[in-house]
Amino acid sequence: MKVYQIPVGPMQNFAYLLVDEESREALAIDSGWETEPIVKLASSEKLRVKYVCATHGHYDHVKTMGKLAAELGAVTVAFEGSEVNPKVKVRDADTLRLGQNDVIVMHTPGHTEDSVCYYDGSHLFTGDTLFVDAWGRTDLPGGSSAKLYSSLHDVILVLPEETVIYPGHDYGEVPFRTLGEESRKNPAFLAKTVDDFKRLTQD
Repeated sequence: MKVYQIPVGPMQNFAYLLVDEESREALAIDSGWETEPIVKLASSEKLRVKYVCATHGHYDHVKTMGKLAAELGAVTVAFEGSEVNPKVKVRDADTLRLGQNDVIVMHTPGHTEDSVCYYDGSHLFTGDTLFVDAWGRTDLPGGSSAKLYSSLHDVILVLPEETVIYPGHDYGEVPFRTLGEESRKNPAFLAKTVDDFKRLTQD
């Protein structure tokens, strides 16, 4: 599977295209503020984008989601209960098919209740759950440092170290990084207890 990382908008957002190179089927992850760079790349690479997937419902990630889906002939996807109101509602452990590959939906609440990551076995798209060197805010509606700690330690940290983390914002020293390296550098992973993590958070 091939990943295209696409900077969008004024808040250092990343949108993504995840591509099955054999079938040229793809899914878009978040849409951010603008559709043009995503649509242009999909067209130039001759991709058939099946899904436009939300990592969570915050406007800087889904502002143009419906527009992007319409322009690409795709369907919108988000976690059940999300305010996004997608065409396809997914639950934890559901899969999205690209060619012969499955992309797994992983519910990772903490930044928001509807936060999810998408995992293809090699790449993990974390939205605002996890950044390079940092993590999502927990002081906004639906946020919880205890839930985010569990999402980070019990869901993400158990994945293989070679998994590549692709965050929803360009906030770190590099735009993406392996989970193994992140686990040794990110204070959220170095926190050994929920109380340790809460001392780092804002809620």
